[in-house]
Amino acid sequence: MHIPSLIERKRDGGILSTAEIQSVIAAFTRGDMPEYQMSALAMAVFFRGMTPEETAALTEAMLHSGTMLAWNDHDPMRVDKHSTGGIGDKTSLILAPLLACDGVWVPMISGRGLGITGGTLDKLESIPGFRTQLSEIEIHNVIDQAGCVMVGQTSGICPADKKLYALRDVTGTVPSIPLITASIMSKKLAEGLNRLVLDVKFGSGAFMKTEEQAHQLAQSMVTVGRALGVRSSVRLSQMNEPTGESAGNALEVAECVRCLKGEGPQDLEDIVLDLASAVAVSPRVDLQKMLHRGDAWRKFQQMVALQGGSVEALEKIESVHRAPFIAELKAGSSGVLQRMDAGGIGQVVLELGAGRSKAGDPVDFAVGCDQIAKTGTEVRSGDVLLRIHARTKAALAHAFDVLPRHIKIT
Repeated sequence: MHIPSLIERKRDGGILSTAEIQSVIAAFTRGDMPEYQMSALAMAVFFRGMTPEETAALTEAMLHSGTMLAWNDHDPMRVDKHSTGGIGDKTSLILAPLLACDGVWVPMISGRGLGITGGTLDKLESIPGFRTQLSEIEIHNVIDQAGCVMVGQTSGICPADKKLYALRDVTGTVPSIPLITASIMSKKLAEGLNRLVLDVKFGSGAFMKTEEQAHQLAQSMVTVGRALGVRSSVRLSQMNEPTGESAGNALEVAECVRCLKGEGPQDLEDIVLDLASAVAVSPRVDLQKMLHRGDAWRKFQQMVALQGGSVEALEKIESVHRAPFIAELKAGSSGVLQRMDAGGIGQVVLELGAGRSKAGDPVDFAVGCDQIAKTGTEVRSGDVLLRIHARTKAALAHAFDVLPRHIKIT
């Protein structure tokens, strides 16, 4: 295999064979292919794209670069969802235990946030003692008992993805649909799934800004999933305002607890039920009953305990992580709330410390915004539009200065 020739062919818009893609990923994973060559190939893919067949081959090669979760023939059906993220997107914490109540298994491998807000693992780690790094034996033990587990990528799963993403992050090749597809789908397929639902966001607070971009990514992931034998479906959803009423790690966990008790915001519950019904055995109406009965809440507590987390801390998580400065941002006029811009609010939440600008940055579990009003509601002058949780007085003042630019009342 002459790697420079493959790079040149892709640079010029040519197609790589499945065998060539497999050889490249194997050599890169072993360390036999220099990072500068893989960076050049990633840039060629960024500009020239890949065919659906190439993307499926890349996904499969990355999938088989490491281990996969193994299951027995008599085990329950395995299902999961992947979200492309967004401001206040905390659906995983509700969805996994709800699906486990339906008799399916949810071996959810999640990630940390990079960009505006914390990821699923960051939210979970705001629960004292909760362990997100488990061995494959521990993953099986938890799922055997609870039916769901929420963990980070193990060292053995998709090592090619870890190496390639680290390069993409520093070479300007992250926003490539084939590379995004292979990264997401290789990790999800390593869970040994039967069904997968994809929650692809678009809008000001999403990675994909337009519906057309979101549709292209969704189509790419669904095509790869089906090509590799997993029934995949998709939900496209706008992310122009935050999901639910909070953005920030512990604040979102508190909101999830309310939703798990059937007391959450309607938009959050609707998204969870839409996604769950796409991969569940039971119909949406029965899943809603499970949620409102508290079945998912009890399942979530069981999973938290099995992963070392403090169940007692769940209902007081906002006092466990309480920011020193909390203040309300109030409406300066009366009217209808027309805009609560997710992108702008998310940037403020990042600056408060709830997200990270680069991998390895710490996140502050306590900071963020909650009590976020929903667009379309009528407000009066003096009504609370949201509440800011800040680590310092200066950070609070900055948030007060910036947030009104992203809110519109008419």
